Amino acid sequence: MRKSMIIGEPAIVERTSDIQSNTQQPAIWFVHEDVQDTDEPYIIPLLEDSFHQWVEESVPSSMLGTKILFDVSGRQLAIGGHHKPDNDQYDRLGQWVSTACETMECFQSDEVIIVPLKKRSSSQAFAALAWYGVSSNEWILEWLKTAALHYISIFYHRFEHVFVRDLMQQQQFLEKDASRRDKLYKATKRLHDQIDVSSVVGELLDIMEKCYPYAAFTLYLSQDFVDVDQRIKPLFIRNNANDLYEKAFLESKPNLEFLEDGTLQLGIPMSGKQAVYGVLGITMKREQWDESEIGAYVMLAGSAGSAFENAKLYEQSNLLIGELQLINELTQRLNQSLRLDEIFEFTTKELLHIFKADYCCVLQLNRKDNLFQVMSSNFPVLTADHVSIDFGYSGIVYQTKEPVIVSDYWSSRLVQSQMMESTRSRSLIATPIMANSELVGVIMVAHQSPHFFSYENYKLIQVLSTHIGLAISNASLHAEVRRMVITDNLTGLHVRHYLNEKIQSRQRKDRNGSLVLVDIDHFKKVNDTYGHQVGDQILIAVSEVIRSVIRESDIAARWGGEELAVYLPQIRSKQAYKIAERIRSRVEESTSPRVTVSCGLSEWTCEDEKISVESLFYRADMALYEAKNGGRNQIVVDERTDNGR
Repeated sequence: MRKSMIIGEPAIVERTSDIQSNTQQPAIWFVHEDVQDTDEPYIIPLLEDSFHQWVEESVPSSMLGTKILFDVSGRQLAIGGHHKPDNDQYDRLGQWVSTACETMECFQSDEVIIVPLKKRSSSQAFAALAWYGVSSNEWILEWLKTAALHYISIFYHRFEHVFVRDLMQQQQFLEKDASRRDKLYKATKRLHDQIDVSSVVGELLDIMEKCYPYAAFTLYLSQDFVDVDQRIKPLFIRNNANDLYEKAFLESKPNLEFLEDGTLQLGIPMSGKQAVYGVLGITMKREQWDESEIGAYVMLAGSAGSAFENAKLYEQSNLLIGELQLINELTQRLNQSLRLDEIFEFTTKELLHIFKADYCCVLQLNRKDNLFQVMSSNFPVLTADHVSIDFGYSGIVYQTKEPVIVSDYWSSRLVQSQMMESTRSRSLIATPIMANSELVGVIMVAHQSPHFFSYENYKLIQVLSTHIGLAISNASLHAEVRRMVITDNLTGLHVRHYLNEKIQSRQRKDRNGSLVLVDIDHFKKVNDTYGHQVGDQILIAVSEVIRSVIRESDIAARWGGEELAVYLPQIRSKQAYKIAERIRSRVEESTSPRVTVSCGLSEWTCEDEKISVESLFYRADMALYEAKNGGRNQIVVDERTDNGR
């Protein structure tokens, strides 16, 4: 009964002893844990709480005086009772406590008993209990030692509870951290599994919303990005020092702000190895903020930035490969033809397809007249049109030799454009066609929607225009060489072999045709009288007369010396005679010095037994011979032809 009144819970000590001595029970590993020197600054609250519990569990007794708890240095930690020492007595008590803890011996005086509290794993003290205002005798000392054991039991029970709680908290933290790491690993893997930009940003936002459902997320991207996801917004850089997301983007580090309404905003940069691509915006209530989660936010945003960069590079590489294939195919097909009209037509068709444009127009520079001529267009109004070199966007390209991109013509209208207004288009790309550093034309592609063409389109059309310019240059050179081969240098008329080829070609598909041979009368006398230079001028003048009389489909050639020839496809001799007469009369009227011409005319029809160029020329030559022998300055029709009229 007495024992129970003094120590409060003697059964606890007994049961602990029984458990330790019972070999059938499994050992409890943490009962051997003890207070370490490094724990002393942290166990003060535990000592105090244990003291208060010990005081409550002990039966009050005036015989035991005032109970005081000290640490090993003699500093008072807690007190229980009404009779308190004065300051001088406290100083002495502190010294006595310090001595008792060092010697591990109880201290007794007339009015105080001090019992050091021994660690269970060593002979050192971890604190001391003092009873002030108590009469000292042997049985009281033993009684207080037992009470001290009760305190030690309470303290170590609490110590073990705290120790196990800390271990459990640590274990829970480790498990939570492992789970979070596993989630982050899986989330990172999912991000890097995406191969396109839209999937990466969508996956990032889905992961954040799933892992942190209490927060709201918005992704601010610095690049042009077209997506229907309302959680993705453009990041505008306005040099605003108070803009949380702009600051996070420019400084490339997280930015945190607490708002007056009790919410928190956080900006996490989405960074790759090469650049920062955007900012992950996070909004939540302030009480939901966990600072330990910022590492996960940064890791996810960084992984998304790396995945975004990889996806962007993948898209760009695919785009580059596609562009190279496109350029290769376009170049091959352009080089398959040396005809300018075919090249212009093919260019228009392909550019409409490549850029998904509504309209395309290819203009060629005419340096002689300082005009752009529309060579090909899918808009009929523009076909075969002529544009001044200083008009519209083609004029800007001509002056700068640089491409032009227009996002919305009807909003800006920096210059007037016939193409844009005729087609009611809003988007435009115009680029020069260069050949050997010289501008030879302009390509214009347009669309009726605003902001239709991208910067990639702008770059691609520049590359394509270079190859188109090379193809045009090759075709132009080929045409020039061909023209030189089939053209007489002096008169500008075709040469004889070209005339022969054309007559043969026409005879295979036409039903009839006529040939007129023109010979300048007394040409030798002109040369002898006026000189060969004047003779050449007479030849040129007669050639100009012939060109002014005949149609575009007719073929005029220098047959040899002062003799010229005109083939008239699908023309019978009667009509051919009238044409020859116009040539004869105009030569006589317009030349200076005045000359005349003699003409021989022959005709063929599909009913003739033998149709050949040689026979046609022979008959016309015979008729010309008769005209010259008959007095010159006249037209003679081949007898066979004349009989057939």
